[in-house]
Amino acid sequence: MSRLGLPEQITACLFDLDGVITQTARVHARAWKQVFDEFLAARHQPPFDLVNDYDDYVDGKPREDGVRSFLASRHITVPDETVHDIADRKDQLFLDLIHHDGVQTYDGSISYLHAVKAARLKLAVVSSSRHTTEVLAAANLSNFFDAQVDGIVAEREHLNGKPAPDTYLKAASVLGAKPPAASVYEDALAGVQAGRAGGFGLVVGVDRAGQADALYAHGADVVVKDLAELLTR
Repeated sequence: MSRLGLPEQITACLFDLDGVITQTARVHARAWKQVFDEFLAARHQPPFDLVNDYDDYVDGKPREDGVRSFLASRHITVPDETVHDIADRKDQLFLDLIHHDGVQTYDGSISYLHAVKAARLKLAVVSSSRHTTEVLAAANLSNFFDAQVDGIVAEREHLNGKPAPDTYLKAASVLGAKPPAASVYEDALAGVQAGRAGGFGLVVGVDRAGQADALYAHGADVVVKDLAELLTR
């Protein structure tokens, strides 16, 4: 390992947004819980678990994929229209929450981002959210990244969502970096799976939920609680 806790060959850094840079993962989880609890109550099912259900079935995935994954875990089958309705309801709840409460960032991540930029490495933000631009603006990070691959890009270019590596591979391509020369930073289990599946040079798991072992098991090379830890390696 060299500067920034990275192997020498790394020229590009690919960052997930929610849970890695911004604290919006908590906002997403709150929105998912509200919409799923409304849905489950009508079916006399136990409520959505804010930790286990969120981590296992929806975190890091495109909204519709998250709905299908969670409902399958409860052996619930619904029409595609219902899947879209749940996803849209969650989306509106998320927007309402960030407009009301704003967007917080992780101080250690912001320090690390500035160190990466100072080292003249390329940076990309990779998120399944269609509101990445809005979240970055609220976090005062507009125009900070050299590339942005989000839910809008994924839909337009028919990229598979995490745990498939498509969005990370797209970001590396935009930056002109081969996967072995790029590092991936993820807090979601599906995200580290994507990093491993893409053959990236380093997959960093960010443990925000006490799941270091699971992050390693899903493909992380290194796990930290805060990206600032990498500045001292």
